Amino acid sequence: MPRLLLIEDDPAVREGLSIALRHQGHQVDTASTGRQGLELARAGQPDAVVLDLMLPDLDGFEVCRRLRAAVNVSIIMLTARGDDFDVVAGLEAGADDYVVKPVQPRVLDARIRAVLRRIGRAPSAVETHRELVIDRTGLIVTKAGRPLALTPTELRLLLVLAESPQQVFARDQLLRLVWEQDYLGDSRLVDACVQRLRAKIEDDPSAPVYLQTVRGFGYRFGPV
Repeated sequence: MPRLLLIEDDPAVREGLSIALRHQGHQVDTASTGRQGLELARAGQPDAVVLDLMLPDLDGFEVCRRLRAAVNVSIIMLTARGDDFDVVAGLEAGADDYVVKPVQPRVLDARIRAVLRRIGRAPSAVETHRELVIDRTGLIVTKAGRPLALTPTELRLLLVLAESPQQVFARDQLLRLVWEQDYLGDSRLVDACVQRLRAKIEDDPSAPVYLQTVRGFGYRFGPV
């Protein structure tokens, strides 16, 4: 049973979503403030966090950044507007996905399960790409012998790209392969995840060796 942490300050929304998600087969802990959510996340190690952006103490962006630094967990943010600022800022803070409120519980359940499935289809193999070593069995990535702390979405993106070196993947292909759903052309999910992944695996993210941009087409995995 997946264990979720729902951080939402609106009592009616918090209660309604928690009841609905329990009916969908999840174990749900709830928090009404960002600080309470951070404490529960550190203590309970949830599988995924559903995070509202509008919180009374710390805003959702700051909570997302602190979660990323403290625990390895998938994060789905809830935004009331879904405008560019909210979405881009949330993804840059480390969110794996976003859902615009009001959200149907079945839709949220599907997005949560897609996030939790992303690292579950890796074939058995250990690959070496210069200093980068990918263990697809143990789902471990090291660089120069040092383990890298990748989120489930970052790891899934790397696994997909590294499986076919030099193949160019369009953003909509990566949305289907990594996020497992059609997002109506919302390439910001891909771009933000690539940016975060580059910061972890590249010596110089501004001149990437492993995650290369093919301008006008998408991304491919090097090195050449």
